[in-house]
Amino acid sequence: MATKGEFDGSTDEDVALGNMGYEQELKRSFGLLDMVGFSFSIVTCWTALSGVFIIGIQAGGPPVMIFGWIGVCVFTMFIALAMAEMCSRWPLAGGQYSWVAMLAPPRVSRQLSYITGWFMLTGIVAMGAVSNALGSNYILGQVNLVFPDFVIERWHTVLVAWAVGLFALVVNAFAPHALHRLSRFILVWNIASFIIVITTLLATNHQKQDTDFVFHEFRNMTGFGTSMATIIGILQSFFGMCCYDAPSHMTEEMTHASRDAPKAIILSVIMGGVTGLLFLLTLCFCMGDIEATANSSTGVPVIQIFYDSTQNKVGTCILASMITVIIMVTSISLVAEGSRSVYAFARDHGLPFSGLWSRVEPKKKIPLYAIFLTVTVQLGLNAIYFGTETGFETR
Repeated sequence: MATKGEFDGSTDEDVALGNMGYEQELKRSFGLLDMVGFSFSIVTCWTALSGVFIIGIQAGGPPVMIFGWIGVCVFTMFIALAMAEMCSRWPLAGGQYSWVAMLAPPRVSRQLSYITGWFMLTGIVAMGAVSNALGSNYILGQVNLVFPDFVIERWHTVLVAWAVGLFALVVNAFAPHALHRLSRFILVWNIASFIIVITTLLATNHQKQDTDFVFHEFRNMTGFGTSMATIIGILQSFFGMCCYDAPSHMTEEMTHASRDAPKAIILSVIMGGVTGLLFLLTLCFCMGDIEATANSSTGVPVIQIFYDSTQNKVGTCILASMITVIIMVTSISLVAEGSRSVYAFARDHGLPFSGLWSRVEPKKKIPLYAIFLTVTVQLGLNAIYFGTETGFETR
C-alpha cells in the first residue's frame, strides 16, 4: 500500500513515485495530447450514447435523453474536478483505491481501499466487455443491413465480441509502443467522424422531427410507470459519461503525470459533454418512426437512423464503420486501462496470485500477465450471452 506522500510538482516523476512507496516499472511515453486522445477514446460519449440509444428511445424518449444528458454532464464535472485534484496530488495507477488509502482515516484505510479497488476493477473490466459487445453489434448490424436475410443470433454476437477483445489483446501485448501514437490518431479520427456524421445526417435527412417531439414528447415502452421509465432512460446518459478517470490509471506511463493527467480528465469530460449533446440532438431530429427505429432488424437503432436519413446502404455503412473504428480503439484503451489497474491492485497485494499479475515484462515494460487476465475476464463476461440474454437485454 502506498505511503501517504504526495507529489509536490518539484521533483522528477519517478522520484515522486518512489516517495509514495513505489518503484517506476512502466515506460513513460504519454504526453498531454496522447492522454487526451486516450481518455476521449474511452469516454467518447457520442459513440457510447449511440450504442445504447435504444434505452433512451424506449424509456422516456428524446426529452429524457436530452435533459438527462445535460444534468449528468453538469454533475459529472464536479466529480471530474475532484478526481483531477486527487490525481494531481497522487498520480498513481491505482487511481481511486489509492486515493482512498491516502485520504481515509488510518484505522480503516486498508479496508476501504480494498473495497474500492474491487469495485473499481469490476467496473473497468465490465466496461471492456461492454465495448466488445458494442463493437460486435455495430459489425453485425451492418451485415444485416447489407444482407437483410441474415438473422443475428446470440452466438454471432459473442464470437464477434471475442474477436474484438482478442484484437485489443494483440495490440496491447505485442504493440504497446504504438498506444500513444494510436491515441493521437483516434483523437483526430473521433472528432472528424463526429463532424462528418452529424453533417451528413443533417444534410441528407429531409423529414426532420419538430421541436415538440424532441423536447416535450415523452415515450414509455418499458411497461413501468413514468417515474421508473425516466430513471431507466437516464441510465443511458450515465453510461455515455463514464470512465473519464482513465488518465489516472495511466499516470505511471505519462511524462508529466501530475500536470497532464488532471487536464486530460477535465478535457475529456468537456469534449464528451459537448459532442454527446450535439449528437443526441441530431439523432432525435433525424429520427423516423420511433417504434420502427427501436425494433430495427440491425439491432442498432442508430444504424437505422443513418439509413433512413441517407437512403443509401453504402453511405450508412461508411458512417457506421467510422463509429466501429472508434469502438475498436475503445476496447484497446480499456484493456490498457484495466490491465494497469489490475497491475496496481496486485502490486498492493489486493488480488490472489498478486505476484503474477503485478509482474512487468522487462523488455516492453508492460504488465503482460495483467493484460491477459483483463482480456480473459472480459471474454468470460461476453460468453454469458451464449446462455442467457436477460442481463444484456435493452429492449
